[in-house]
Amino acid sequence: MQRIRLRYTKRGRLRFTSHRDFQRAFERALRRAEVPMAYSAGFTPHPKVSYANAAPTGTGSEAEYLEIALTENRDPETLRVLLDESMPNGLDIIDAVEARTSGLADRLTASVWELRLDGVDAEDARKAVDAFLAAESVEVQRKTKNGLRTFDTRGAVVELTAAPAPGDPQGDRPLDSACAILRLVVRHVTPAVRPDDVLSGLRAVADLAPPVPAAVTRLAQGLFDEESGTVTDPLAPDREAVTAAPPTAAATSSATAPGVGTA
Repeated sequence: MQRIRLRYTKRGRLRFTSHRDFQRAFERALRRAEVPMAYSAGFTPHPKVSYANAAPTGTGSEAEYLEIALTENRDPETLRVLLDESMPNGLDIIDAVEARTSGLADRLTASVWELRLDGVDAEDARKAVDAFLAAESVEVQRKTKNGLRTFDTRGAVVELTAAPAPGDPQGDRPLDSACAILRLVVRHVTPAVRPDDVLSGLRAVADLAPPVPAAVTRLAQGLFDEESGTVTDPLAPDREAVTAAPPTAAATSSATAPGVGTA
């Protein structure tokens, strides 16, 4: 059984798709691309697909991850192209690597987020960020299936900065008023601290309340490197393992197939 790890995006209007919507679209893409999927046992077999830490509905993302299990070996890049062609625009498969290591989910320990605050002056956003970072704790409340829960957002935030939005007349939201961009690096803790929780914290400590909902995009997620303060690529260990490993039997047979070798 071969395992392939994929990175995909949620862009534009497709950021409003739920995780279940994505699952349905992805399973259709698997059938269209004729991927030799492994299936679970039992009365209702289903494709072996493992999803890792999906972004909330309504947020965009450049870094979502999943893993599939195959019954036959396939070239990861060829498979990526076939799947990407079978997915809706905006749900794009942008990276693929053969899984040669364990624990992908364990390497997703932090996320980098961008929050676009239309109608908010950058200087006001900076003051709110300074107040948030100066606080020892910033408690917010969120409604969960078990009722209203109070938790601290400050401890999970590794980095939070504010800057003016760059003017982009070619963008889908050109600037015609004040706009601030927040960059947030947050650890994956329990309970999870989401970007909207941090916005609630900014409202609590500095009364920062954007007049319209923030446009939120996950830029990266992976292992947080304490030394450099960066979020690393979670697929890098698999790439390194593939590079260091000898060619697989499938790759060798492909390279020596008729018409492929030298004359």
